[in-house]
Amino acid sequence: MASTDHPALQKNIPIPGEGLDAARMPGHWLLARLGKRVLRPGGVELTRWMLDALGVDPEDRVVELAAGLGATARLTLARRPAAYTAVDRDATAVAALSALTAPGPTQVRAVRSDAADTRLPDGDATVVYGEAMLTMQPEPAKRRIVREARRLLDDSTGRYAIHELCLLPDDLDPALAERITADLQDAIHVGARPLTPTGWSELLADEGFTVTAHKTAPMALLEPRRLVADEGLVPALRIAGRALRNPAALRRVLHMRRVFQRHSTHLGAISLLAVPTPPQP
Repeated sequence: MASTDHPALQKNIPIPGEGLDAARMPGHWLLARLGKRVLRPGGVELTRWMLDALGVDPEDRVVELAAGLGATARLTLARRPAAYTAVDRDATAVAALSALTAPGPTQVRAVRSDAADTRLPDGDATVVYGEAMLTMQPEPAKRRIVREARRLLDDSTGRYAIHELCLLPDDLDPALAERITADLQDAIHVGARPLTPTGWSELLADEGFTVTAHKTAPMALLEPRRLVADEGLVPALRIAGRALRNPAALRRVLHMRRVFQRHSTHLGAISLLAVPTPPQP
């Protein structure tokens, strides 16, 4: 079912979800097994904005939390940082990430670890980012992960960024927010818990960061135009073809798309850039 042009499969590395029923598999792994590489709510456009805002350059030591199969890692490595460390708790993802190579002298490594407890050295990174992962955590876990990012960052030059789902607007009715969250969890089979833009900013502020920039985008992950923009025309057609040949996968994809469309007014993507808040005198 998975694409033979997927970077992981080119090196005979399995994609997470092997052996799981398509009807029960987490939505992001289902899409990955259909050949989708970009699994971020704001697409590659918002990811590029995030990396531009972070200003990754050859002096940086980058840590990516929950790096998945490496789609963003490749964009980061193209910027030739001094070092890049991918962290993921899934052994299959780490195997794929371990196959990454850099176009320059970047020191590349992949670590199997939890984003909330990476076991990496204090203050050793100048850039930390994570995408489409805090949304999937309950609030205490969200806070542990953000706190871990703060621990990893150098106090003077550190930058942190996230790219997540968000609920819109800030004053969204709590009952509607609960309904959207329940629909998301039912569709993607993961405990999605997105926040409003202010909610995301407050989370980062509470854990020692000052937000310096943010950008929102439509949540159009499964819309044809976004699919082509993120994957390219031919890969997008191949993804559609595989879904059509697999009835269980097709039902899941259509269900996810219907939920995204149903809540499109109140569901978006957001990326925030933050820096460590200086200690109060």
